[in-house]
Amino acid sequence: MSTTTTSTRTYDVRTHGCQMNVHDSERLAGLLETAGYVDLASLPGDERPQVADVVVFNTCAVRENAANKLYGNLGQLRPAKQTNPDMQIAVGGCLAQKDRSTIVERAPWVDVVFGTHNVGSLPALLDRARHNKAAEVEILESLETFPSTLPTRRDSAYSGWVSISVGCNNTCTFCIVPALRGKEKDRRPGEILAEIEALVAQGVVEVTLLGQNVNTYGVEFGDRLAFGKLLRSCGQIEGLERVRFTSPHPAAFTDDVITAMAETPNVMPSLHMPLQSGSDRVLKAMRRSYRSEKFLGILDRVREQIPDAAITTDLIVGFPGETEQDFQDTLDVVRASRFSSAFTFQYSIRPGTPAAEMDDQIPKAVVQERFDRLLALQEEVSWAGNREVEGREVEVLVAPGEGRKDAETHRLSGRAKDNRLVHFAVPEGAEVPRPGDAVTVAVTYGAPHHLVADSGVQGGVYAVRRTRGGDAWAALQDGATPGAVTKPAVSLGIPTVGAPPPVAVSTAPCCPTD
Repeated sequence: MSTTTTSTRTYDVRTHGCQMNVHDSERLAGLLETAGYVDLASLPGDERPQVADVVVFNTCAVRENAANKLYGNLGQLRPAKQTNPDMQIAVGGCLAQKDRSTIVERAPWVDVVFGTHNVGSLPALLDRARHNKAAEVEILESLETFPSTLPTRRDSAYSGWVSISVGCNNTCTFCIVPALRGKEKDRRPGEILAEIEALVAQGVVEVTLLGQNVNTYGVEFGDRLAFGKLLRSCGQIEGLERVRFTSPHPAAFTDDVITAMAETPNVMPSLHMPLQSGSDRVLKAMRRSYRSEKFLGILDRVREQIPDAAITTDLIVGFPGETEQDFQDTLDVVRASRFSSAFTFQYSIRPGTPAAEMDDQIPKAVVQERFDRLLALQEEVSWAGNREVEGREVEVLVAPGEGRKDAETHRLSGRAKDNRLVHFAVPEGAEVPRPGDAVTVAVTYGAPHHLVADSGVQGGVYAVRRTRGGDAWAALQDGATPGAVTKPAVSLGIPTVGAPPPVAVSTAPCCPTD
């Protein structure tokens, strides 16, 4: 049972899914902090209740096991709810948007269900459920307020997510996201740049631009070149060292974006380009409006202008009707693409998508066997690419702890400019960088999934560059409670840029003044 007082209610946001969900969870945390709740992880270990007063699940609906995972987690919380009836459980995100009242039917101990379009309603829904002693379910069909106007509790002092759009206008037959996130809505460039400038003023040195399909940005206000222009504008922001974005769509990826990447120094040489399948026949069935030749042509043009670019991808194995030849086509494109890494998925039926109704669903055993072959090939390709980096100097933006074995190997970790994960050794007596600082080291070994850079302890290059991001991280540690998680303070949402709405003028007579 919670030991916190009624004036200090704790919260715990548990996130599943994509970067959009991660950023939405930062907003949920900001809203709860603003409403007076305290992050469970921010309390010292000996003062931390076993379960928070409010537990929020921010869900994903992309994979088949998403629902099973959610209900399993909800089942684990049921005893805590029975022990402490004042505890509240909320479910939001894509699965909440999709399943709606089904969640309360299957887990009647849930207090609040909210969708992707009304993240800002959570504190009010919690209050209402507490007052009415009944579950509150609120699912909006369309976005009323762009999420970036909401308070945000960022996870990192030196790196931040920035949404440039929400929703998607594509109709991929395997994807449930457009039905749950809605049609694409774009923010105005001035709003985006104002948010980035505000983040940089707080010490952020790296931003990642987010959208379901970032390179169609501008479709809502009629500028098909808007995304390339936005990248170039990011290059004009003083103090912003690294710009990334995810995810583009090959069908809409244009050469002006490649040139903008190549000519804007703080736009990083990394690109996530979802292939999904290397079979043109399967791509057509997926309603992916490009073919393998066009996809490979994009990669060629990227590498012409950005020779050191690391390109990653998404792949789906076992789409309905996929033949062995189709799968071989995918293997061929993967070999030709030389991806530095790939997020590889086994196709799973998502009710409500056209692919769920297709004939020739592939047997699980066949999908698994192909999946294993694809993983083996991609590991071979990734390893070869990482071995090519050996001996090269890289600048690493240091992270608080991306390496699971950092403690036992006595290394620190971070990301190179091309987004490869780097584990590096600190020479004895040398300056130890802070998270958010930059370190220049030479790669001594390329493993399949990361790089090792022990040049510093082998008599080679090791140079630390202290940054404003490191300063921001260090400022958070001043006076921090040992064992507690420290995060930046809640930042207010970025208001809409432009002329304010007209204000109604009163026609009532003025009151006399003293």
